[in-house]
Amino acid sequence: MAPSMHAWDDETNLFAHSVIGYAIERLRLSKDTQWGAHPAAELRAAIDHALTPEGVGGLEALRLFRDVLLPACRPMDDPMNLAYVPTAPSVASTMFDLVVSASSIFGGNWEAGAGAIAAENQALRWLSDLAGFPPEAGGVFVSGGSAANLSALVTAREVFTERRGSRPARYTVAATEEVHASVRAAAKVMDVDVLAVPTDEFGRMTGDALQEALDGRDSDALTGLFAVVATGGTTNAGVVDELDTIADVCAARGLWMHVDGAYGLAALCSTLARHRFHGIERADSFGVDPHKWLFAPYDSAALVYRDPTPAAATHAQHGAYLDAVNRGDWNPSDYAYHLSRRARGLPLWFGLATYGTQAYTDAVDSAIRTAHEFAAEVAARPGFRLLLPPELSVVLFTRDGWTLEQYSAWSKQRASEGRYLVVPTSWRGEPCLRICIVHPRTDLAAITEILDDLATWAAT
Repeated sequence: MAPSMHAWDDETNLFAHSVIGYAIERLRLSKDTQWGAHPAAELRAAIDHALTPEGVGGLEALRLFRDVLLPACRPMDDPMNLAYVPTAPSVASTMFDLVVSASSIFGGNWEAGAGAIAAENQALRWLSDLAGFPPEAGGVFVSGGSAANLSALVTAREVFTERRGSRPARYTVAATEEVHASVRAAAKVMDVDVLAVPTDEFGRMTGDALQEALDGRDSDALTGLFAVVATGGTTNAGVVDELDTIADVCAARGLWMHVDGAYGLAALCSTLARHRFHGIERADSFGVDPHKWLFAPYDSAALVYRDPTPAAATHAQHGAYLDAVNRGDWNPSDYAYHLSRRARGLPLWFGLATYGTQAYTDAVDSAIRTAHEFAAEVAARPGFRLLLPPELSVVLFTRDGWTLEQYSAWSKQRASEGRYLVVPTSWRGEPCLRICIVHPRTDLAAITEILDDLATWAAT
């Protein structure tokens, strides 16, 4: 007889506790981690017996997760995972995510989840204060930067249309080539055009470049321009757009200014990098992902509006079954394109409450400091070239004479060995290596050994 979903025996509960502990240890870079060595056919075969009318029981299901599925997943929170934008969730936030999942809280409206929403709003207030937003600012936690960007731009389009009084032939949003891919994906979903704004030598959008891009277009072509998306820390290079001068142009032309800071805006809490975001206080909206650099688990992104009223007018859903509910003081479902939602901001709140905000400042500063020290080491070493000075915690560099094929071969070999994950990218058309540090335990000596390894590997 299949076990009841609500009556796991003590043995299964003990096993569940052990598998959680095992997962924390197993998902680490090690020689046992053979990334890329998990063909889909093999995984399907290994779990083929799992879903049956009778079920396989909790012990077997957990065994499959522990021994088959978990080893085929990459450890995104390892201090030596330096690719993409990793994650580094704290113990407190990770454990509290289990509480959130087990609590069955509906975080969509105040009537159902007032306590959870109050805590989420406190975390949003902390972010709003860091950005210099007014007391009436507010927002919502969504699944990621893609959801934040799309929801903000839909709000911006509605504000523009209401102000204009009619729909233009085509809507347009302005952004650079360095903007995150999710912005172009949002434009595609919304069926709006993207006006390309050139970047400076550091890959930044500036107010002058934005102004020139607009002046260079026929006025008829700009009748549908409703928003500018600036970046608070580009994913590829970690550079921050010139937010204050961009805000000048947006203010003069009546354009919504959204700042995609999924990765970089976490550094608003930094003593070392806060100055780079001068002008963020003038944005209409911004997004930042706690699951990237604010030490929360997946999936959590904060979307904050300077004035949330237009967002509620844009996104609030209505129906007989919805309007019968007392919507209460603050309904997170009104501020993005969703209805059902888990209270995904609670792990960030719990971490902030547990450790204190100064711990977050110290941790972000630590990553920035390590990245800058590593960049200095690159610049000082013969045979290596630092492509641009880091602003946050991303470092781009080259090994003299290397091709993309050499970078890729070295990267795949070291990843398959479980030593570290560093993947190639390109900068201004030149192949290079990129590291992104978000983990406060990423050790300078350990990543400096990567340079020694590159030099040795090049000689073999």
